[in-house]
Amino acid sequence: MWRHSVQRRCSSSPAFFRGRHSMEVEGDRSESQETAGSLLNVQPADDCLWTAVVVEAAAAAGSPDQPAARLALPGVMDAEGRVDESRLRMHIFKNAGVSPSERGLVWRFLFGMYPCSSTALERSLLHEQLVIRYQVMKRKWQSFLPSAVRMHLNGTDAELVQAVRYFDQRRTQTQQRTQDQSEDVKDRLAFLQLQAQILFERVSFNIAELQEAVRIIDKDVPRTNRDLSYYQGEGSGNLLVLRNILITFAAFNPEVSYAQGMNDLCSRFLEVLDSEVDTFWSFSCYMERFNKDFMADGLHRKIELEAALLKELDPQLHTHLVTDNMEGFAFCHRWLLLGFQREFEHSDALRLFEILSCDHLELISQQVERACYQERLAQKCSTDSNTESEQQAINTDFTFELFICAAILLEHRETLLRCSDEVQLIQFTSSLQGKLDLNSTLKKAEHLLYNYCKRYAWDCINGHWRPHKTKEEDFFYQLRNFLVLK
Repeated sequence: MWRHSVQRRCSSSPAFFRGRHSMEVEGDRSESQETAGSLLNVQPADDCLWTAVVVEAAAAAGSPDQPAARLALPGVMDAEGRVDESRLRMHIFKNAGVSPSERGLVWRFLFGMYPCSSTALERSLLHEQLVIRYQVMKRKWQSFLPSAVRMHLNGTDAELVQAVRYFDQRRTQTQQRTQDQSEDVKDRLAFLQLQAQILFERVSFNIAELQEAVRIIDKDVPRTNRDLSYYQGEGSGNLLVLRNILITFAAFNPEVSYAQGMNDLCSRFLEVLDSEVDTFWSFSCYMERFNKDFMADGLHRKIELEAALLKELDPQLHTHLVTDNMEGFAFCHRWLLLGFQREFEHSDALRLFEILSCDHLELISQQVERACYQERLAQKCSTDSNTESEQQAINTDFTFELFICAAILLEHRETLLRCSDEVQLIQFTSSLQGKLDLNSTLKKAEHLLYNYCKRYAWDCINGHWRPHKTKEEDFFYQLRNFLVLK
């Protein structure tokens, strides 16, 4: 049904994580840029630089118990640490998210940093490799563009100046702690570092594009929500960690680079995972799938889909919002781009992000398709041209986030109908920040989805539904049970 396919995010990862060189970018470089570019091919003999990589990597590896940690979710993880991906996503949707104590580990699987098929032992080895690769990647752009290593401050933002001080202190303390690493650990990390250096040896950067990305990042990072406890006090140094992650991502993903809003999205990962390395890889996995949302065509397509869905649900409201002076559905831009990050209370926004990321809608669509097919077979109904036209009349690209958006719009229908221009729409969206109730919104979105699936299923069989002996055999009962609807 939905062509928004279920990519196996729990077993996928960015191209450079998989060891391919598809991220290579040959930028036009002037003679002066060639001098800077010569820093890219750092040889292992450069002891100062690469010793620093190993030292930082040893510190970033964190607790050796983290990759071996177990999920307490029932029936999700086996004895060796493998995760049942379908049950994990089902649990997230059925329980409207996971507990804060489980969230960090769940996200590492949900967003693809750890393959769901990996064992606890395999993840320990994988994590060391991820740590080294990230540090090598970060050092590579820092060598290429040394002027961007430190954030340039104008001195007017006292909190940001203090954040830089905390960040520097933390880095010094980390380097001191790594002095006690055993020689075996250092040798193993040095070998992984050499592998990573070979992997990224052919990667080059366009200096003008990277400088522009750094410029925008340095404007956006200070605008990240500093009211969160994660960025309070000494935690303000995490803003500089966020900056490093974003620049590293932009450097090694030039086709996407950096776009406004990525700081808020990445901040969400950093707060939950509390790890620079793990945040980079999880964020990269997420962006590999959703990077089109940060490009003009992708976002325009999503807004068009929202308009199409509302047209089916409420033609009058749709007609009102697409009038010339209302700018269509552009006011939904930030909702869809960042997963309603500011419209709900912070902890609820994290839960919603999990729900939207578990692809449960696609699982439902598979159930709808299977049930309809079985009904047609049971009735010995052939698929004629008329049935085909009915199926094509249903938009098959609607995702659950669009139903969430529609639920919000319909909840505030009367207010929206009173809006007469774009300014009033912006005032409306601003008035919702932090005030929406997640449980109520989810319930309404599920009802919209259920009714949509029900209509689709009914149309597919031309309104002929065979009787069932028990309610458990009835498709609509199964569909309601598959949702959280009661």
